Amino acid sequence: MTTQTAPGKENNQQAGLPTMKTPPIVSQQEWEAAREQLLVKERAFTHSRDALAAERRRMPWMAVSKAYVFEGPKGKMSLLDLFEGRRQLILYRAFFEPGVFGWPEHACRGCSLGADQVGHLAHLNARDTTLVYASRAPQADIVRLKERMGWKIPWYTMTDSFDKDFGVDQWHGHNVFIHDGDKVFRTYFINSRGDEAMGSVWSYLDVTPLGRQETWEDSPEGYPQTQPYKWWNWHDNYEAEAAAAHPLWVDIITDAEGAAIRRAEAEAKAPPR
Repeated sequence: MTTQTAPGKENNQQAGLPTMKTPPIVSQQEWEAAREQLLVKERAFTHSRDALAAERRRMPWMAVSKAYVFEGPKGKMSLLDLFEGRRQLILYRAFFEPGVFGWPEHACRGCSLGADQVGHLAHLNARDTTLVYASRAPQADIVRLKERMGWKIPWYTMTDSFDKDFGVDQWHGHNVFIHDGDKVFRTYFINSRGDEAMGSVWSYLDVTPLGRQETWEDSPEGYPQTQPYKWWNWHDNYEAEAAAAHPLWVDIITDAEGAAIRRAEAEAKAPPR
């Protein structure tokens, strides 16, 4: 393997800056070989992550018997109300209240960073899942904060012992729930560095009891599942009827490999621009 000195290393030494022990500079062929070698571990990691999510879907459920009360923009709400009519609920305890650094202009820096990376909620909602935030700040302050930061996440005020009962009175965390009629069950809890991964539709669905709800997943018998990709949509188009689906998208979701070949052939035949 032919290696070269990393650019800028000598300049750093001359400027008195710390010297970084950077990786070697290699050819494209050597770089591709190194990537293929690491890709084996990347794929193993992905498969192990899928297996862990499958175990989460088999976690026992804990019945929630206490009637918790939250304040929302329209008044008092129960825990069941926070589901917004969907089957699953992910509730993140964010720190925005008196005594928290940044109050009253800002919420906790870490919680705010997390809120900034939350994806469009329409995709989660399409999988029968609702994401909400909860703090002890009054609703007027929460509304003001959301407007300042541009956050669209439903955000409620805790009024009782919910945070203490669910392990988030001193530290942030995501509690996951599912309901069967009027009965609510706690299914999972993730906090600390586990919260770092949250934000995408996939990371959220992977901690829910129903998962991504796609046919490739290892889920208990009878769990709702659809074909991969088939439910994906533009965030402003989920309410459109299935009959209105574009034929190109139908082609992709029913025969992804064939669609790629046909697309390449069409591009090859197209006149030069």
